Parts: sequence; structure tokens; C-alpha cells
Amino acid sequence: MTSESPDVIENVLYDDIEIGQSARLVRTLTLEDIRAFAAVSGDVNPAHLDASFANESMFHGVIGHGMWTGSLVSTVLGTILPGPGTIYLEQSFRFKRPVRIGETLTVTVTVAEKHDEKHSLVLDCTIDNQDGNQVVVGQAKVMAPTEKIIRPRMGIPKLNVFDPETRVQSFLGSLQPTQPIRIGLIHPTDQISLTAAVEMATTGKLTPVLIGPEKKIRELALRLALDIHALEVIDAEHSHQAAKRACDKAARGDVEALARGNLDKNEIVGAIRETQALHTKTSLSHIFRFDVPLYHKPLLLTDAVLHHRPSLTDKVFIVQNAICAAQYLGVETPKVALLAAVATIDSDYQSTLDAAALCKMADRKQITGGHLDGPVVLDQAVSEASNGSDCSDILVAPDNESANMLARQLEYFAGASSCGVIVGARVPVALAMRTASVQSHLLSAIFAGKIADRFRTDKP
Repeated sequence: MTSESPDVIENVLYDDIEIGQSARLVRTLTLEDIRAFAAVSGDVNPAHLDASFANESMFHGVIGHGMWTGSLVSTVLGTILPGPGTIYLEQSFRFKRPVRIGETLTVTVTVAEKHDEKHSLVLDCTIDNQDGNQVVVGQAKVMAPTEKIIRPRMGIPKLNVFDPETRVQSFLGSLQPTQPIRIGLIHPTDQISLTAAVEMATTGKLTPVLIGPEKKIRELALRLALDIHALEVIDAEHSHQAAKRACDKAARGDVEALARGNLDKNEIVGAIRETQALHTKTSLSHIFRFDVPLYHKPLLLTDAVLHHRPSLTDKVFIVQNAICAAQYLGVETPKVALLAAVATIDSDYQSTLDAAALCKMADRKQITGGHLDGPVVLDQAVSEASNGSDCSDILVAPDNESANMLARQLEYFAGASSCGVIVGARVPVALAMRTASVQSHLLSAIFAGKIADRFRTDKP
């Protein structure tokens, strides 16, 4: 008897069970299984979750939770043999070897004893890996059902395990410059931005250059116990001067990217616009990158920061900038959703007219590299039911207000982690939300670093 995931679940009555009767289940351990089990059990033993720790342990690598394997026995007993109506009485396990990610386990339960007085069974339990090696042996005692139960098989609740730290490490791992990216951090005079600078340096892939009032920066580092002795500090009296010096260094090629510290975005944007050598043929725009727990891939959103009431011409630059950024992140042909309140062209909604024009411009190769769709409403853009796996990579909002509100909703209601960059200049600018965490500042720097690395060979 094996589990074939039928549409119904059916038990085997005590009177119909014979000694020697068995049932099997086959399951392959995945990293997602380990994370999900840790999430629901609270067992965050680093042997299961921390690769660096696990590699130094006696197991020389990450292993699955022992009770995850044990739970597979419960699955067989509760769903196959005897099945629904079974009452667990006792269970013993002896764990003989660890289970690693990718191993396929065969769980077998075999009836060893029957006791009529309480309709109880004793079952031998074994779990073997794909090589035929025993992983777990044990014995279960259950009370078997005496009434027939046939029920529709319940759907398994959808469980998305969102691990921000893993997402950070994955994003960082995707940044592979031949030499560290020098990034000018402008006016890092607050705890978050200065801490983020230290975090950037520890990656070995980003080299922050601190540009701001040196005395104030060093005093802050001392107060926060942050070691910045190896970091270059360029003295600037105030934030406006820091922004100007940062742009001058970028124009000379001394830094390959910029990042916002403790200053308003307008100071940075103003300094870029005053520095002719940083200008390109496109306009500046801002792009958020979100890791949304219930969305299966990173999502870009633009423009929530710079263009308050973008014209059609502005939107051409906004869309093209976002397509290029997505390609720098590894999306070959990003799907672009031009959002509007309605999905039909309606003269009462300027956003629908702009969307239709942008799609036509893409058809005529005036916008290249992406697949544009619009006007579309948000649910159409991100719904797997509407798009299958081909959901949007980029959301283009009608204006700054709607984009900003959507960004806040993704972060505060959906639990998304965010980062952001300004593009359109000869260097990218890491620009997270004003209230962003250290992690968000680090992610923004990685985002800017990936673009800067691309600019080494593909000049803007």
C-alpha cells in the first residue's frame, strides 16, 4: 500500500488489517522543508539553518530535523494505514544517520501486533534513504478505527517561509565584481547610515567612502563602537557640500556609485543635475526593489520618489530605466505592467491613455528590452491565475502618489523588504526609504553595486 495522493482519503478498519500489512510514503527533503519545520516548531538549531556552523559540525553540512523525518511516520499512520480515525498512543524512534537536503526517504510502517480488546496495533516503522541505508527505526502503537471514513483529501495550507536574511545573502551572492565597487556614502551622520557603511565593507564587494563632516562621523563611530579606521573619510562641512563633493568624485571616476546617508534626496538630485559630467541621454528616475513574502520573484516599482506628475515623455524614461535595471538584475526580458485604475482605455483616466501610447511605442521599438502590458489593474498584473508564472517583473505606477502608497503598503502590510536606487545618471545612487533599516540600506547599496558593475563594461 502506497500513498498516491488521491482525491479522497480512506481508512482501513481494524478488522480488515492483517499482521504483516504495510504502507509506504516517499518524500524528498528540501531546504524549504527545513525552513518550514523550523518556522512552525521554533527549532532554530544552527545545525539545520546555518551552513557555516553546520559545515564545522560533526555532520559537515546542514541536516534535516530529526522530528521532521519522524513526522513522516505520523503522515502514513494518519492518512494511509490505518488512516483517518487513528489515535496515536505511543511512538519510539532510533535515529541512525542524518538526512541531508536532496535525499529521498522511503517511510514504511508494518503491522506487527493486533490487540482486539482495545482495537490497538503495534507497527514497526522504518525510514530508508535512496541508497537503501536505514535512517530511522522505531515502533508505533495506535488505536485503529472501527468505523469507515472516506473524506475528500484536504488541501495543504499554502506556507510561504519568508527569510529576509537568506534573501539578503542571496542578493549579495549575485553581486560578483572583479574588484570591489567603490561607493560614495553621502553625509553618514546617523546611526543607520554609518552602521550600513560598516556592513557594506564587511561584504568584501563594496568599499564605502564616507563623505561628510569627518569629526562628527568619527565621534559617532566611537559612540556606536563602530570600527571605521579602514574606511576612507572625505571631509565636508555640511550635507550640501558632501553631496557636491560626492558627485565630483563620481564624475572623476573615484567612486562608481553613490548612496544616501543623513540628508534629503533633493540635495543629492540637485548635485547630480549640477554636475554635467554625470548626465546621460535619459532622465533620472527612482526604482524600488521588493522581496514580497507571497510573490514568487523580486518585484520592481517605479517611480515613487522623483516624478510627481510624470508626463508621457517622463514615463518613457521611467519605463526604459526600469527595464534596464531589471536586465542588470538578471531578468532578460522583464514583463512591465503599466498600472491604472481600470484595464480599458478611458479618456477620463490619463493613465490609461499613457499606457496605450507606451505600448504602441514599444511595438515601434521606441522602448526596448521589455514586454509592456497596459493599462492593467494591480491584481491582473500580479495574479498567477491571470498570468500563470508569467507575472509582472516591473510595476509602473501612474504617478508618484500612487507609487508611494503602494510601496508603503508592500512594506507595512505585506511584510516586504525593500531597497531602492536612482538611475539615469552615469552612476547609480542607492536610495532607500527615509525610514529604512540598516538592512534596507545595505540592499540598496547591493542594488547600486550590481548596476555599477554592469557600467564597467556597458557605459551609460
